[in-house]
Amino acid sequence: MTFSRRHPPLIVFLTILGLMPFRPAALGAQQWSVHDMDRPTPPLVDPGSAGRPPSDAVVLFGGEDLSQWRMKDGAPAKWKVEKGYFEIVPGSGDLVTARTFGNCQLHLEWATPAVPKGEGQERGNSGVYLMGRYEVQVLDSYRNRTYADGQAAAIYGQFPPLVNASRAPGEWQEYDIVFHRPRFGEDGELVTPARMTVFHNGVLVQDDVELLGATVHGQRATYAAHPDRLPLILQDHGNPARYRNIWLRELPER
Repeated sequence: MTFSRRHPPLIVFLTILGLMPFRPAALGAQQWSVHDMDRPTPPLVDPGSAGRPPSDAVVLFGGEDLSQWRMKDGAPAKWKVEKGYFEIVPGSGDLVTARTFGNCQLHLEWATPAVPKGEGQERGNSGVYLMGRYEVQVLDSYRNRTYADGQAAAIYGQFPPLVNASRAPGEWQEYDIVFHRPRFGEDGELVTPARMTVFHNGVLVQDDVELLGATVHGQRATYAAHPDRLPLILQDHGNPARYRNIWLRELPER
C-alpha cells in the first residue's frame, strides 16, 4: 500500500496530534511485505536454563571469581567470593565492572543477611547502578518499613515499585532489568531520557518508566551529559549483602 502526499497515513496524523508515539522501527517494518520469506530472521540464541545464562550474554559473575570487576580506583576487587556467590566487605568500597555498557538486559540474584540487623535503610542495603548512575535499590524490604522510593526494586529517589515482591531475609532474590540509556545532543542537552523496566522475583515492578535523571540522595534527580557506555556499579552501603549469577546482554540502539 502507498500513500500520496495529499493523503498521509493515519499514523502520521496521530503522531502529530500526540496521540501515538513516533516509532521509526515500526515505520521501517513497512518496507517488508507481510510474511515475506526474504525478510532477515533473528539470530539464534540458546536461552539457557536455571542458573545458566543465554548464549549471547556477558557473564559478569558465574560463581568462581571477580575477574570481571574492579574497585572504583582500579584496584583488584576486595569483596569476598564464597560458595558460588560474593559478599560485600563493608567499608571496602563500591564494585565496578571492568567493561562498559549502554543499553542492556541485566540479570542478577542477591540476598540480604538471614538475621536482620537494623531498620529501614540500614537493613541489607546495597544498590545496582546502571551506567554507574541510575540505581535500582537493593534492600531487605520484607516487613521492613522505609520510604517508598527507597525500598527494594525502587528506582531510588524516583519511583517506588508497583508492588513489594520481596522474599524473606536470607533468601535469594532476582532482578531482571531492561535499560535504555539516555541520549544527549552535541551541545550536551538531553534528547531522550533513560528508560527502565524491572522484574523482581518474576513480578513486574517498574513498567518502562522514564527516569528523571541520575540517582542522588535527598534531591530531585537531574541529567548531566555522559558517555554512551559506562560501567555497572554495585554499591557498598556498609551491609554484607550477597550477589550471584550476574549476566548482561547488550541491546541495540532504538
